[in-house]
Amino acid sequence: MIKIICVGKIKEKYLKYAIDEYLKRLSKYTKVNIIEVEDIDNPSIDVTLLKEKENIEKYIDSKDYVITLEIEGNMLSSMELAKKINDIYLNYSNITFIIGGSYGLHNSIKERSNYKLSFSKLTFPHQLFRVNLLEQIYRVYKINNNESYHK
Repeated sequence: MIKIICVGKIKEKYLKYAIDEYLKRLSKYTKVNIIEVEDIDNPSIDVTLLKEKENIEKYIDSKDYVITLEIEGNMLSSMELAKKINDIYLNYSNITFIIGGSYGLHNSIKERSNYKLSFSKLTFPHQLFRVNLLEQIYRVYKINNNESYHK
């Protein structure tokens, strides 16, 4: 099972449509559970990160393999990510991806992470990034099942 913990809600209809499309495609391969936690609006970055951390931690199981999405994480090709996910499933039944909010993730969440993943050195809006992540997860399943899609 894949769990995606995200800070913030999707507001734009076109993003909701894309997310729903990838969730439908992924349903052939695995269950995907998207958990949205509150996007904290506080003038203090430290307070914001702390409150978001508390909200995120409620949904992390001690048996989950946690992958945090961090700009300073490891960059992988789609083929490398497919192998990584395949290898994780040898020892874990649940993979939890965490997408932070505007200020990223609290250090304790980063420390809990089993793997830090970066898609780019660029900064993406976290709402749009959810679509990017789902597309790559879909690509991973297509690759690992030797099905056409990936080029």
